[in-house]
Amino acid sequence: MKYYVIAGEASGDLHGANLIKALKQEDAQADFRGFGGDLMQKEGAVLDKHCSELAFMGFVEVVANLGTIFKNMKLAKEAVLAYQPDALILIDFPGFNLKIAQFAKEKGIPVFFYISPKVWAWNQKRVLKIKKVVDHLFCILPFEVDFYKTWGMEVDYVGNPLMDAISAHKADKNFRKTHQLSEKPIIALLPGSRKMELKHVLPDMLAASDVFPDYECVLAGAPMLSQADYAPYLGDRKIKIITNATYDLLLNAEAALVTSGTATLETALLKCPEVVLYKGNMLSVAIARLLVNIKFISLVNLILDKQVVKELIQEDCNPAEIATQLGPLLSDTPQRAQMLTDYEALAKRVGPAGASERTAKLVQNYLRKSN
Repeated sequence: MKYYVIAGEASGDLHGANLIKALKQEDAQADFRGFGGDLMQKEGAVLDKHCSELAFMGFVEVVANLGTIFKNMKLAKEAVLAYQPDALILIDFPGFNLKIAQFAKEKGIPVFFYISPKVWAWNQKRVLKIKKVVDHLFCILPFEVDFYKTWGMEVDYVGNPLMDAISAHKADKNFRKTHQLSEKPIIALLPGSRKMELKHVLPDMLAASDVFPDYECVLAGAPMLSQADYAPYLGDRKIKIITNATYDLLLNAEAALVTSGTATLETALLKCPEVVLYKGNMLSVAIARLLVNIKFISLVNLILDKQVVKELIQEDCNPAEIATQLGPLLSDTPQRAQMLTDYEALAKRVGPAGASERTAKLVQNYLRKSN
């Protein structure tokens, strides 16, 4: 079988790589091509475009980069057509991927969408388009199954692929020594994987961390960003930037400051208390507030349908408020204890590892039935 896989950002690259690995177990001769990152490439996918050149965050940023986005869509369509895959597998990244899904559907290529678009958050009528252009949808959040049922759509719940990555992780018992860290307790800083996130969130993150001189602040570097991307924000701070060891960092940290995104769920599943931060372009955030219809922005709170972790958004995302919320999580307090208890409930709700394997088996079964 030939599979064309499209992942548009770092988290999609991780899930894409794990799915490719699982598909190879089902079909040793499988061939992979697509848009993705280093992890997918490592698993044997030939990349037509690296995902570091794809992701734009926020309404205004998307509009400003429409020319680039349309060029990338044209490239994707041409590449899919040239490759003639047995299946197209789209991973999250809905604004882009649903356009490619429509194209593939018109060309008679089976379309599998792994990690549902977050249509429950805004513009729910997009479900009608998904029903038309996607053959099989695999959901990773438990509440999504009921949501799609209300729209008359049957989907497969496969569990959350983060559990695969976490269960496969082999902890570095000498993490501090490996990275030459001090004996001070650690505060983990996870500013995100996009340059735009660094610009909006990292300065406040760093200023808040200055309030805690008795802690060593360690920054989780994104694989797609270089040390030079972080340098303008650090000033004369002696902060270690550690890349490709985020899970070990979180396992060794007392608490974390995390930019909203997949990392908020990873942090919780690794049992590290956290404060969730989000700040963006003022106009983009204003538009989002008008359109988005959800109580929370972090996956932790959304899955448990209550505030487990504090979310500091836009004007609330400032050094003083961040420090105020972080302080109680750094010692043995009722807030920290309650958060860790809620994390246990979260892990049960998310379910066991094996999402990649379950998805791979379903893809294979659906393809066999259609042939």
